[in-house]
Amino acid sequence: MLIVPEREIADLMTREAAFAAVEKVFAAMAAGDAYNFPVVREAIGHEDALYGFKGGFDRSGLTLGLKAGGYWPNNLEERGLINHQSTVFLFDPDTGRAKAMVGGNLLTALRTAAASSVSIRHLAREDARVIGMVGAGHQATFQLRAALEQRDFDKVIGWNLHPEMLPNLEKVAAEAGLPFEAVELEGMREADVIISITSSFAPILLAEHVSPGCHIACMGTDTKGKQEAAPELLAKATVFTDEVVQSVSIGEAQHAVAAGLIGDADIIQLGAVIGGAHIGRSSAEEITLFDGTGVGLQDLAVAAAVVDLAVEKGIAIEVDF
Repeated sequence: MLIVPEREIADLMTREAAFAAVEKVFAAMAAGDAYNFPVVREAIGHEDALYGFKGGFDRSGLTLGLKAGGYWPNNLEERGLINHQSTVFLFDPDTGRAKAMVGGNLLTALRTAAASSVSIRHLAREDARVIGMVGAGHQATFQLRAALEQRDFDKVIGWNLHPEMLPNLEKVAAEAGLPFEAVELEGMREADVIISITSSFAPILLAEHVSPGCHIACMGTDTKGKQEAAPELLAKATVFTDEVVQSVSIGEAQHAVAAGLIGDADIIQLGAVIGGAHIGRSSAEEITLFDGTGVGLQDLAVAAAVVDLAVEKGIAIEVDF
């Protein structure tokens, strides 16, 4: 079995490689060549942690495995560790033997950012110039860096429940040579693209905060009960997702479906747009919304790419297992 420790990931996986892996697996899912297993995600009753498993099998890429991990909200303040902790395990689909164990913390951040940037590439207007960020935590910086590569943006605006965290976004904007402006949620009407990346359990982004033609990537809702966008916003938008089953059960669409405002049939797999089976955006005035729930196949795709790179560079650790 090969081991690729967390410490090696930063030198192996690029944003470009993560984007390519996620885009490819989305297309494979829509084509029926890859599928995710049911998600297990539980509050364990210790350290306020959420822990679970996401897995799947990609026939086209012969990638089989799972990611184990979750969210420990006290890590950063009490231990100096990031709150999201995870590890990816890959197995040989021909024999079932353990193939690799890969540090999943940075990979999770990169694949989550890649998912929203894939949605921007395929759904945002070509003339999008202002990007809005709802949320300014650790993951938001990854989201913004990846998103800025998808369009010729000329301004970043941001809102966060705790405004003292907004310099995280301002720093990324400055790296790209772009001005940054802190706004109230009503100010998001200026944005052509909005990324929400919070851990909220109540709607933050309302329909009146979004202008016609905007593309929204809702990336924070991945658990039953979590919510970033008002159901009325999803009813107003054309909704795309990574996987419909997760979207309506643990994703942003769970609330709009429960309210009877949209149904499963109204939600489109982003992979169908990538593969050409769906047109995607149909007009400059259409509001498009990507419900990024985070599927196990994303983790497996980026982990498999990392293992190949680690072997190529001779830094994978081989153990007799």
